Amino acid sequence: MPELPEVETVMRGLQARLEGRRIVRAAVNRPDLRWPFPPGLADRLTGAEVLSFRRRAKYILMRLSGGDSVLIHLGMSGRMNLTLGIPNAVEPHEHMSIEVDDGWRVGFVDPRRFGSVDLVPTAAEDSHRLLAGMGPEPLSETFSVAMLNTALRGKKTPIKAALLDQRLVCGLGNIYVCEALFRSKISPTRQAATVVGARAARLVPAIKATLTEAIAAGGSSLRDYVQPDGELGYFQHAWKVYGREGEKCEACPGEQGCAGVKRIVQSGRSTFYCGRVQR
Repeated sequence: MPELPEVETVMRGLQARLEGRRIVRAAVNRPDLRWPFPPGLADRLTGAEVLSFRRRAKYILMRLSGGDSVLIHLGMSGRMNLTLGIPNAVEPHEHMSIEVDDGWRVGFVDPRRFGSVDLVPTAAEDSHRLLAGMGPEPLSETFSVAMLNTALRGKKTPIKAALLDQRLVCGLGNIYVCEALFRSKISPTRQAATVVGARAARLVPAIKATLTEAIAAGGSSLRDYVQPDGELGYFQHAWKVYGREGEKCEACPGEQGCAGVKRIVQSGRSTFYCGRVQR
């Protein structure tokens, strides 16, 4: 599933082509994805001006004149394809499309149909059922060492599970939590309550740096994920531990006693870490 850096990259691609443009044509090609499309969605989009974009966790919000925002979740396999000057060029598994007044067209392609699209009043975005109750953005000033210390106090779950809890901090996913825990030298199995103080002081900047570098690289391309212009992200080439089971980690190449990167399963998800470096 696309994680925060991939969603941010997609949002920026859409923003560059659609912001300030008027939607001249919209189409919905099936009644539902994960949930039904809003009634009359195509008619409600046609004629609206795209005012701005916002990302909240792993969701994209496209704000329109008239006071509504289009809430988009890419799901497992969703992608937004941008093309120029090819009207009505419907692709396989394309379930929704919009065309704007300078010729750009975006199609929401989702073979597995785990994605979703909804309309929400812009003024009430954070009250939408999919966004309500989420924690702070990890790249915001609100996500700080002090905030994390408070949130983790008394938590008996493993730190990796705590970081994936969207109520604690939103938008973090499996890949980037593994990478950030490696950077901060914290074991993913460590009880969350013990990651206060000095460990939290390492973890917060590690999370921010990991996400910032991944966004700059265009995200990580896994299976169906590509950027809106069709280019692949390349942060996967910078992974330190994720997907590298059995390899020596860069922190201890050739060191005696290093068994290489381990893979375990936590809450049904693969976790990769170096048991020698991460404690």
